[in-house]
Amino acid sequence: MTEIDTDTAPRTEASFLVAALYHFVSVPHFAALRAPLQALCEENGVRGTLLLAHEGINGTIAGPSGGIRTVLAFLRAQPEFATLEHKESHAAEMPFLRMKVRLKKEIVTMGVEDIDPNRVVGTYVEPGDWNALISDPDTIVIDTRNDYETAIGIFRGAVDPQTKSFREFPDWVRNHTGLHNKPKIAMYCTGGIRCEKATAFMKEQGFDEVYHLKGGILKYLEEVPADESLWEGACFVFDERVSVTHGLQEGEHTLCRACRHPLTAEEIKAATFEPGVSCPHCFDSRSDEDRARFRQRQLQMDLARKRGERHLGK
Repeated sequence: MTEIDTDTAPRTEASFLVAALYHFVSVPHFAALRAPLQALCEENGVRGTLLLAHEGINGTIAGPSGGIRTVLAFLRAQPEFATLEHKESHAAEMPFLRMKVRLKKEIVTMGVEDIDPNRVVGTYVEPGDWNALISDPDTIVIDTRNDYETAIGIFRGAVDPQTKSFREFPDWVRNHTGLHNKPKIAMYCTGGIRCEKATAFMKEQGFDEVYHLKGGILKYLEEVPADESLWEGACFVFDERVSVTHGLQEGEHTLCRACRHPLTAEEIKAATFEPGVSCPHCFDSRSDEDRARFRQRQLQMDLARKRGERHLGK
């Protein structure tokens, strides 16, 4: 887990390029890519997380523009990733502390066997066409993200499953027979990858008209002007920026270092908020022993920071 100060410093001009990417494709030799990819990222000042599996690649990386371009070029030089697409945004500070290339069973974990987006998947909808689809009264709009993500932003009128993890999504669908009440299902997630499996699952559950937002919320916020947007709030991202808004500008949320829940400026003012120790979302679920342990961890981080060192991270 990474640790930084509570984000009270003013935003500065973005200086790091952030690339979010995924690609579903059969990669029998995926394990052999780990070492050269890790080394290349480190050599080029690139940090973040990349997941490799038999079914493809998924991850987000950040670094100097040239470094990111070098890594993307290496990936696209592999025959399986020749058509790899990515989404770009920027960060004022490096949003990751280390580089991790991990080997996984799935590049996004749904926990349902034989779901293959290369075999069956929903219909992609470009960001410019999304408003018309979700405004159609014959459409049910479903957010496939988890509750801590939907808490800070959601599309107008969308159904929030309030799941704790993506593994809960299949059971949520099975238990909500009302999803069959309208002919069209429109689904979305942060960058599009969860919807690849979610729409494939919906198709296999007998839903015919299943659509998903191409490029996810990030692409929508990048391309659709704020005055035309049906997005309400901010979009949670899995790095130290915490959230982004229209135009992929860094948001104003910070992260509770005890429970990893995004926090608003008002929540930071709550009596139950203590940096690195607790927040309104986790105070009642933690014991005094937990808070004492977190408080000691925060103290060590503060002392390391005063010495100009990082307590955690490379």
